[in-house]
Amino acid sequence: MSNKRIRTVIIFGIISILSVLTIQIFWIQTNLDFQETNTKIQNRQDSLNTAQFNDDVIISLKNVADEISMLNQSGVNLYGNVQQRTPNYFTVEMQDTVHPFLLERLLKWEFDEKNLQEDFQFGIYDCWSDSIMFGNYMKFESDSMYVVDNNYVYQAEIDEVALKLNTDLHYFGVIFPARGHETLKESPSTLTPWLFLTAIIFFVIIFFTFAITIIVRQKKLSEVKNDFINNMTHELKTPIATIRISAETLLNFNENTDLDKRLRYAGIIYKENKRLEQQVERVLNIAKLDKKELKFKIETFDIHEIIEEAKENFEFSQIEEAGGQISMDLKAVKFVVKADQVHITNVIHNLLDNAIKYCDGKPNIHISTDNAKNKFMVSIKDNGKGISKEDVKYIFDKFYRVPTGNLHDVKGFGLGLYYVKTILEELGGSIAVKSSIGKGSEFTVSLPINDL
Repeated sequence: MSNKRIRTVIIFGIISILSVLTIQIFWIQTNLDFQETNTKIQNRQDSLNTAQFNDDVIISLKNVADEISMLNQSGVNLYGNVQQRTPNYFTVEMQDTVHPFLLERLLKWEFDEKNLQEDFQFGIYDCWSDSIMFGNYMKFESDSMYVVDNNYVYQAEIDEVALKLNTDLHYFGVIFPARGHETLKESPSTLTPWLFLTAIIFFVIIFFTFAITIIVRQKKLSEVKNDFINNMTHELKTPIATIRISAETLLNFNENTDLDKRLRYAGIIYKENKRLEQQVERVLNIAKLDKKELKFKIETFDIHEIIEEAKENFEFSQIEEAGGQISMDLKAVKFVVKADQVHITNVIHNLLDNAIKYCDGKPNIHISTDNAKNKFMVSIKDNGKGISKEDVKYIFDKFYRVPTGNLHDVKGFGLGLYYVKTILEELGGSIAVKSSIGKGSEFTVSLPINDL
């Protein structure tokens, strides 16, 4: 996927997310406004219903008191004797004789007249002792009848109650339990939908970021694989072409051709075949490393000897021809390590080979060793092109090569440093790099020391 397409995907993704969020915000705000309006209407209606209920109860209780006064022919002024103590509790002061069953019948009658279809509990109180003399809980049934709930009955001896009510000042009270905890409905919390929307935005952003990251990684992986295929094609075509040309030349020789000439072309075929074999072997080793199938032959050896041999080999094969030099400063006092000698040799060769390949002028390489915290440290410093900060973090990735545009001036598969890092980690070591453009690079290898 090209950069242009990725940008297009990101732009359309952002537009889609913003569109969805805008719609969500609009509907949430509209819904909240609608709920607020409905709540205000409901609260107003509840207030009116409550006020109407209270008025009906007061009127009913006033009628009960009037009827009792009329039956007793007392002529007592009952103005203000009905009072609402709480939202669901009403009292009526009396100075007349009140029979409990008569009071019960009158209450049921008046409440039914006012269509007050709710459970209620009434009690007759003695003003002097402030105690209940009689009480019942009346349960409203579906057939518009009030029945006594025996679980709530408080009843003294009827004769004793009648005697007390004839002689003492008293009052009765009525309570409506269903309204005991009733409050006006409050507006729904506006915080919940916004928290929900915030959570949605959070998860959408995370998913979108994750998706874009995957797309970018896949694009990078595709580029790396394409580079690997191109590099491998260049690397394999050269020895194959050389072998083909040399073989055709040998086939065209007649029996009188000079033996030295034949041997020279045969040597070219052998050398290029060996080179081709090494390249194939390198790719196969990487595959074995990934599958954890690579076998190590662990042994104890002097790593200084490995470094000195590598220096001599590169001086003879590449450095002298390029007009450069390799200097050494082997300061480590502990240089016996326990590892796979072949792979450690390959590690040193890979690092030296890179130091030479990525140098535009005469290669000037410095190798130094030291000990630190029971570790053997070897540093290979060059005066090459250097690596940018953006590329340094990727150079140990498989198939990765520092971008050079359309140029293919440095051969390789992008497997060398990946191989170096993987081998060192498998053997308990590590590798670090310091580099800057135009100033060269320094690779430092760390290996555990074998204390004998």
